[in-house]
Amino acid sequence: MKEMWDKRYGNTEYAYGEEPNAFFKKTLDKLDLKGSILLPAEGEGRNAVYAAKKRMEVFAFDISIEGKNKALELAKKENVEINYEVGEFFNLNVANYSYDSAAFIYAHFPPSLRISYHQKISELIKPNGILILEGFSKSHLELQQHNPNAGGPKKEALLFSIEMIKNDFSNFEIIQLEEKEIELNEGEYHQGKAKVIRFIGKKIKM
Repeated sequence: MKEMWDKRYGNTEYAYGEEPNAFFKKTLDKLDLKGSILLPAEGEGRNAVYAAKKRMEVFAFDISIEGKNKALELAKKENVEINYEVGEFFNLNVANYSYDSAAFIYAHFPPSLRISYHQKISELIKPNGILILEGFSKSHLELQQHNPNAGGPKKEALLFSIEMIKNDFSNFEIIQLEEKEIELNEGEYHQGKAKVIRFIGKKIKM
């Protein structure tokens, strides 16, 4: 898997473009989020750089060193700073801090990893902190067959459902949770109709 992402991110062009994900951007702007944010599976840094431009303290990680290199290039181009680590989440320094918010943007993991990553990152978000998620839904598979350019995992176990998000983030008050058909226009690998799950949650004080 690491080799696949290194190859994809090793090209000159940004695989998913240089602009932030539309839902991520809209949510940051609407909620006017401040403080620190954690971005798992951040790839080439488009969302990290946008958050940094909003004066947030950005912490990101990925398994791809090529993704980090591209992210740092983009940050330099936009004259911002981001903290970016490469490796398995639980072995990284980012797993030892707490955050005002976190965002999973097309961060799809195998079920065993997904559950542990979602649980750990839920714990790292401060009370009243915000969690943002956009990812392909299980019903995206049908659209993907007609339009492979939309991208996304080809295995149902790697995709999201509303019930899955409710269960994984049960300690969050739901601000928004929906399955939606959208038109993607993010670089070479996210083009055309797609079905996604969108979630915004606020961590409940315990």
